[in-house]
Amino acid sequence: MEYFEKIEKNPYKDLYWNVPEEQKKGEVAVVGGNAQNFRVPVKTAEYLMGNFPLKTVRVVLPETLKSKLPPLPDAVFLKDVAGGSIVDTDGLSAALEAVDFSVVVGDLSKNSVTAGAVGKAIIGGKKPILITRDAVDLIAGEKIEQILMRGDLTLVGSLVQMQKILKAVYYPKMLLTSQSLVQVVEVFHKFTLSYPTQIVTLHEGQILIAKNGQVVAVPMVKTPYSVLTIWNGEMAAQIVCLNLYNPGKFIEATVAAVMGK
Repeated sequence: MEYFEKIEKNPYKDLYWNVPEEQKKGEVAVVGGNAQNFRVPVKTAEYLMGNFPLKTVRVVLPETLKSKLPPLPDAVFLKDVAGGSIVDTDGLSAALEAVDFSVVVGDLSKNSVTAGAVGKAIIGGKKPILITRDAVDLIAGEKIEQILMRGDLTLVGSLVQMQKILKAVYYPKMLLTSQSLVQVVEVFHKFTLSYPTQIVTLHEGQILIAKNGQVVAVPMVKTPYSVLTIWNGEMAAQIVCLNLYNPGKFIEATVAAVMGK
């Protein structure tokens, strides 16, 4: 299959040379959290600040957390619902557009108001955005067709979550966890020809990266991640920054991010 490639040795390490060493460059927003759970958004922001020379890392959290957390530099607190999850569409849109790249890392309450706010902010946005963890489930609603038309949107999630996305748009090709790697690759090949969104998922020990019909498989054993750490926000943060510093090279930058230096 000419649209499929397996990579076991990182051929794009040189893309790390585009990460500035001295001058701080780039602004990233980390969105997520609810009244009871905000660990991953905060930890992801800390990881970004500790591993990349970003000018700004802005954590976007529900307002209810403002009195529960110590002062956070560049934090933005938005109006929330009783369960403590963001519902401020305008505020969220402004936060996403004020930076160069955003990552929605989840821990968002599962309610229709939050889903609507996040969905509208994504649809109306013009800056690159990555959606991961439970935020992928959250957007698999009525506006998913419009969301998937964004070519600068990256979905990072499990194969089960990708199943939900395909079902939500009534995609005619079946995606099953029982399918072989080749069958899953074929589905993503055709899906990313139909929708410009970018996909990163996991199947049979392979991290799959798909865009514009091209699919790359990277064995997890060739990466720093495991089934326990792949969804903790760090890989998503790496993908965001390598793509931020290497715009227009999604496949290459994402392979580099997943495989590491």
